[in-house]
Amino acid sequence: MITQASLRRVTEWGSNQMIFNNAKWIAHEGVRDDKPWALPDNERAPLFRKEFSLKQEPPSAKLYICGLGLYTATINGKPVSDEVLTPAVSKYDKTVYYDEYDVCHLLIGGLNCIGITLGNGWYNYPSGYTWDFDKASWRHHPKLIACLSVIHADGSEETVKTDTTWQAQAGPLVYNFTREGEDYDARLYMEGWDMPGFDASNWVRTFICRPPGGILKKSCCPPVKVITSHEAESITGNVYDFGKNISGWVNITFKGEAGSEIVIRYSERLDKNGQIDTAHINSFSKSGRGHSDKYILGGKGDSESWHPVFTYHGFRYAEITVTGAAQVLKAEAQEVRTDLPVIGSFECGDDMLNRIHAASVQATLSNFHGIPTDCPHREQNGWTGDALLSVDQSLMNFDIAGAYRKWLHDFKDVQRPSGQLPGIIPTSSWGYNWGSGPGWDSALILIPFSIYQYNGDCSIAAQMWENMELYMDYFDSMADGYLAEFGLGDWCAPDNAILPPVMFTDTAYYYTDACAMAQLARVLGNGRQGHYTGLAQNIRQAFRNKFIKDGALIYQDSQTAIACAIYHGLLEENEITAAAAHLAGLVRERGNLIDCGIFGMKSIFSALSENGYAQTAYDFTVNPEYPSYAHWINSGMTTLCEDWEMRSSLNHHMFSEVDNWFYRYLAGIRPGKPGFQTVDIIPCFIDTIGWVRASHRGIEVYWDSTKLVLTTPVPARVCINGVCHEANPGRHEFLR
Repeated sequence: MITQASLRRVTEWGSNQMIFNNAKWIAHEGVRDDKPWALPDNERAPLFRKEFSLKQEPPSAKLYICGLGLYTATINGKPVSDEVLTPAVSKYDKTVYYDEYDVCHLLIGGLNCIGITLGNGWYNYPSGYTWDFDKASWRHHPKLIACLSVIHADGSEETVKTDTTWQAQAGPLVYNFTREGEDYDARLYMEGWDMPGFDASNWVRTFICRPPGGILKKSCCPPVKVITSHEAESITGNVYDFGKNISGWVNITFKGEAGSEIVIRYSERLDKNGQIDTAHINSFSKSGRGHSDKYILGGKGDSESWHPVFTYHGFRYAEITVTGAAQVLKAEAQEVRTDLPVIGSFECGDDMLNRIHAASVQATLSNFHGIPTDCPHREQNGWTGDALLSVDQSLMNFDIAGAYRKWLHDFKDVQRPSGQLPGIIPTSSWGYNWGSGPGWDSALILIPFSIYQYNGDCSIAAQMWENMELYMDYFDSMADGYLAEFGLGDWCAPDNAILPPVMFTDTAYYYTDACAMAQLARVLGNGRQGHYTGLAQNIRQAFRNKFIKDGALIYQDSQTAIACAIYHGLLEENEITAAAAHLAGLVRERGNLIDCGIFGMKSIFSALSENGYAQTAYDFTVNPEYPSYAHWINSGMTTLCEDWEMRSSLNHHMFSEVDNWFYRYLAGIRPGKPGFQTVDIIPCFIDTIGWVRASHRGIEVYWDSTKLVLTTPVPARVCINGVCHEANPGRHEFLR
């Protein structure tokens, strides 16, 4: 019997087989009988070429291609796209993404040539690293499937597809690993290999290899590109300082003799002697190599330029070492990341806040490469909790819903039949029984819910609904009397912080998830609103029975506990005023310093600002003492850090709720009806800031000591010092 689910699966697979027009998965002949993850000729990345003739220059041509783990493609020696690090990572035995390119401008009448290079990516992951990707069920040698569809002016069609007529050879890229880097030996480069007429008589045949197992689907994620370049702000010896922490690589221009070597080592910090310090970003590597690239010169004589293509690094500094007769003429850092359109802006009269905003934006952007990652160097993992904690500011700053859609599909591929999720997504097998839990797993529910709130788009929630319900069933199975305790607590809190138990924050997310499910069920009209409303009520009552006594939380000395209880809606209206006042008092008692990890920081800005204590939030944000955002910035940070002590990664975005505070509370921009069909403008005026200017999707707010100016394309409600005004689309000015 063919079920609807299986019919849908067959249809998806069949439609993509038609797109590829019976193209075959092929590989280099040298890996046929070798160990299953070997690369030909001492791990050299394989090259593939195919010559073909066209009767005339075509008006229409598209290339459909998937090269695993990563690929670059040319036609007649010219790149088919400016995209890099493609295709996006996935659970390859479930889903494999292909790309579609319009390539008619690259084709000519007569002889043409397609050239493709394959890298390992996440598909052929070497051993000796954490997170078990080397043990993935999909792991295999690099492989390729492609189809070129050409439509001529007379309507006739020609296709060029991958089969055993393609030729292959080991290329000059002798080592590549996304988490470490590349080694390129230009002496092995074959001039013109991807051009028609090249003598490929010594190349080997390809063979039809086993496919990766996943369903081929067209990439739905914004592409990864080289976004911009930075020249070094200073050069000390052979250490280059590019001025800010980025993700990407160094592009070098050089000249010299054959066999000379240029090695680039990357780092985001220096040691006390001004040399690069890589210990903290290499802590999970067992090879000892760390983040580095190597280029061996071919000795052309003229100046050349090079950068890696199958890796990326997180760095501010680069150590460039030359061995032999060679000279580096120029080195520039190229930012490489998902091309996310910017739809929000913020600036104000306080330079510290502007620098924190820039650091939040930079940390978020440099951690998106097809998936949202935690850091762009040490791990490069899709930690669910990091993305959840930064979703609000991300949706205010960027047109990012499409990128989230792809990543949320990865949740489908890794979710167990019980509903359980791993802490990193995608994953091969690691992270189900550590590193996950409610504060991480809730990304499955709260990111689609946030997209609905900010974008008005409930289609992602509809697509994910079965998985969301499955997770809530899992959540129920892990709870005892509507209290949950199976995750990590308030992660990365300051040393000696006073934190509530894990059950406190786990149950808070349990309640928030149930509330979000109830609201989404109402919007989707699926009849499940009543169930989740009742579940939320039961969770809330269980929480209150456990953690509240005589109208007050039992954890009165914990900033995280009080902030979370207010933020997650677990206190009664008549309890909130006293709780917020007590929270503000705790902050002041510590000298205007926070005592929170990631959950506390997600909650504390709202808990204070919604209840009249925005000044307190401002005070701890700009406090130059540890632990604080200003302490990071004054220590030279250009991105947000993983921990307040700056011991680990210096490029994480999980503490970026501060940037949402800038938009939502300082500028006062928040959605009225979902998707900003209407907008509420409710700013918190802090006169020491001087002025604030912010925008989001055409909504512009400016205020200073005398006035508030609003330009809005949608109806607005403007509340100034408790007095509210209705405003139609247009420009409006209000006196303070």
